[in-house]
Amino acid sequence: MAEGRNEAYLLDTIGSPEDIRRLDIAGLEKLAGEIRSFLIERVSVTGGHLASNLGVVELTLALHKVFTTPRDKIIWDVGHQSYVHKIITGRRDKFETLRRLDGISGFPKCSESEYDCFDTGHSSTSVSAALGYARARDLLNEDYHVVAVIGDGAMTGGMAFEALNDVGRSPNNMIIILNDNGMSISKNVGGFSKYLSKIRTQPLYYKARDDFNTFLNRLPAIGKKAVRVLDRAKGTIKYIVTPGIIFEELGIRYLGPIDGHDIAELIKVFSNAKGMKGPVLIHVKTQKGRGYGAAENKPQEFHSISPFEIETGEVRANNGPTYSDVFGRRLVELAAMEPKLVAITAAMPLGTGLDNFSKAYPDRFFDVGIAEQHAVTFAAGLAKGGLKPVVAVYSTFLQRSYDQIIHDTALQDLHVVFAIDRAGLVGEDGETHQGLYDLSYLSHIPNMTIAAPADYHEFIQMLDYAVLKHDGPIAIRYPRGTGKERLAQAADVEPGKGVRILEGEDVTIVAVGRMTETALKVAGSLSERGIRAEVINARFVKPLDEQLIADSVLKTGALVTLEDNCIRGGFGSSVLEMLNTKGILVRSKLFGFPDRPIPHGSIDELFGKYGLDPVTIAAETDRLLEKRG
Repeated sequence: MAEGRNEAYLLDTIGSPEDIRRLDIAGLEKLAGEIRSFLIERVSVTGGHLASNLGVVELTLALHKVFTTPRDKIIWDVGHQSYVHKIITGRRDKFETLRRLDGISGFPKCSESEYDCFDTGHSSTSVSAALGYARARDLLNEDYHVVAVIGDGAMTGGMAFEALNDVGRSPNNMIIILNDNGMSISKNVGGFSKYLSKIRTQPLYYKARDDFNTFLNRLPAIGKKAVRVLDRAKGTIKYIVTPGIIFEELGIRYLGPIDGHDIAELIKVFSNAKGMKGPVLIHVKTQKGRGYGAAENKPQEFHSISPFEIETGEVRANNGPTYSDVFGRRLVELAAMEPKLVAITAAMPLGTGLDNFSKAYPDRFFDVGIAEQHAVTFAAGLAKGGLKPVVAVYSTFLQRSYDQIIHDTALQDLHVVFAIDRAGLVGEDGETHQGLYDLSYLSHIPNMTIAAPADYHEFIQMLDYAVLKHDGPIAIRYPRGTGKERLAQAADVEPGKGVRILEGEDVTIVAVGRMTETALKVAGSLSERGIRAEVINARFVKPLDEQLIADSVLKTGALVTLEDNCIRGGFGSSVLEMLNTKGILVRSKLFGFPDRPIPHGSIDELFGKYGLDPVTIAAETDRLLEKRG
């Protein structure tokens, strides 16, 4: 953006928060505009979380103006709104690498910068982490401020309320900034959202109270006495002026709401809060997507956006329907066939493909907010009550409801369908969002059935079976993005049955889900070397088609398994365990992701980096067979 500028570009002078602290209000306001332009330009190329970052520009500048980072700690809840923070903490020149392999992360990462004090990626964690920091500081007799920045969407998560309950009885100084834009990814729902809406329309209680106290103190003779009387009556006044005040009742001082785009006001309130004792919550109102019309009008679409045209806001590449699209369409069709079918999402109707279902069957659609634990047990209650609930959730977020899957669903053998989106690699969102653990944490749960389609045709068949015929908990895991309409001609889906899609005699390749396509490519490469591979599409991870796999392995004498899951406790482990139980010993090679965090990058790059591309797998399989010979 350097070309063609007629005036000094202030952002060029910002190398660290020290430079922010030297600016006056006019300078900060100019910088805010430049940062918005920079964000729009860069994210249009890299893709990423745009709307949330456009909404926190002034908020972020005010934080770094008032607080002395990195000594003072700022913890960003979820963290997808930390781009502005990254820009002004020395990472602007790396922004073209955002979310790319070996580039900067789209979320806070302690290993990336001293200004990132806590890794985040999932919602509703910041208050707990901030309280931990504050108590550690005080126990160690250290001196710094701790600030948690949490969105109103994240405040719908149960963990946030658990933390607030603990914070309210704590004497430790800490500041919670509630960034209230009325949305998480989609529009917020529930009682807490309604409560915040009510607060937004009320007068600034604390400003009015403080002004009135100042006035009374100046009155001769009676002023101080009147203030004492007012303090005794403040509970009554508080409930009249600001209904509810749930934070005050928890023991947390509440300030606001204030305009989150008024830098001067933000600086004033933040500065005042620094001197207050105990926990303080500052309620800040912001606009998601502010400064870019397309993002203001469609904040859901611009929450996380692929590369787009700035002038039109249109995404540059459209590769056809995704697994989420296929799921959403088929579920609407199934709802017409099965009146007991209901759908549940944890604040992600658009991302999971349930937006059309929500419009077609509003009475049978439930958005529970960012509350995956509640979503699962709620689904269990619906199932117990005679309905057929489908819980649509990303793999990485389903982890949060592990206990509820076991305790409330599986142990009672309830018919709950888990539609697990973004299973396997998700790519650019990195460690906190990779769906690489679901096969491991679901496989050992009693009564659980796990299916994984290789293409859209199988996916629809599995979904039909899960809703219309299955009895008990069942999970269908499928990847992010697009897939094949039909990978290979094969028999209809039967529960617990795999399918042999390529005959061979030298090695058995058993693949699960999206890795079936990779298996066929590997087999093609091996055939050029004179190796005939037998390819099995497992379809079901639990129960396994034991007879099909065992018979094939006994024929070929060698086994390769392919999965887009962590290798520990995953699909390959289940296959080896099954063969061991049958007393079948075979030379084998398991392909999956290693036992360490998998960073951000494109999906193809990451498959290559960890040796899960067809070329590497074929070469490793060839070496396996050479060792056997």
